[in-house]
Amino acid sequence: MTRVLLTGFEPFDGERVNPSWAAVREAATRPPAGLEFTTAELPCVYGDASAALFQAVRDSDPDLVLCVGQAGGRPDLTVERVAVNIDDARIPDARGAQPIDEPIVPHGPAAYFAALPVKACVMAVRAAGLPASVSNTAGTFVCNHVFYGLMHLIATERPALRGGFVHVPYAPEQVTDRSAPSLPVSAVAEGLRVIAATAAITKADVKAVGGATH
Repeated sequence: MTRVLLTGFEPFDGERVNPSWAAVREAATRPPAGLEFTTAELPCVYGDASAALFQAVRDSDPDLVLCVGQAGGRPDLTVERVAVNIDDARIPDARGAQPIDEPIVPHGPAAYFAALPVKACVMAVRAAGLPASVSNTAGTFVCNHVFYGLMHLIATERPALRGGFVHVPYAPEQVTDRSAPSLPVSAVAEGLRVIAATAAITKADVKAVGGATH
């Protein structure tokens, strides 16, 4: 049995729901065969979010961690490739903090690659009939903060742990008054199940197009 920790975020920036947490909760109701899911909701707060993640890792001792966050405006599930060592907030976090150009880990590496078969996960989600792509930036808000924190934890304390980050679109109820792409939470939850199942059994990534020109 592969132990998988799934994390999502609380709502932020005036939203009443965060599709990352809604999808994580739904995914956990029906884990794929051979996987055991535990979940944790993270605050959308610099520092506190990574602390909550680390506590969840200690509590559940997972083999695999999938952190999930909202990326409003993106049309598909995006599996993140790179976490960068910078907090640079365009908007304040849930407690009003707005760090600018601050390292997440002072003197830490500039960036980490995800410890996931990123392209294999994308291909598996597409094969399941859902939209997905590789993302080469997780932004510089709390999602990237958590992603970098996870990868630094793996690099420095838990080398056997594997993990990464997935961004998801708005839920339909978030876009009733604006023109923006969305995906039903049930579809996102199924995509997360596929990603977890693929990552659990795939150690080497596939060679496939996943780059970007800008």
